Amino acid sequence: MTVRNLDALFRPKSIAVIGASKREGSTGAMVWKRLIEGGFDGPVWAVNPKYDMLDGHPCVGNAGDLPDAPTVAIICTPPSTWPAIVHTLGGRGTRAAIIVGEPRSDDDRADVRHTLAAAR
Repeated sequence: MTVRNLDALFRPKSIAVIGASKREGSTGAMVWKRLIEGGFDGPVWAVNPKYDMLDGHPCVGNAGDLPDAPTVAIICTPPSTWPAIVHTLGGRGTRAAIIVGEPRSDDDRADVRHTLAAAR
């Protein structure tokens, strides 16, 4: 990772939360709420096919539907979705992704390997 990419991670111009939610107790809800309450002053986008709006912010169905490439994406979805999401975001120009989750099975660990390959 280059210093330029670290700068994008620590000083993002925009952030997308993939799997943002209002479902109490979910990782997506916790991350989304903290981001909104934290006062980030750049564009923030929610991604979840279950919602059109989330806390007054437009919500799109998938990462490919975002209006622009976020500088950073925070991914709060199951491991099986990670490779495709990272591939889509990388293709659009997203500079950094944070995955909030952990592999719990052999299939999940395989998904991590595929995610790393997609990130290259």
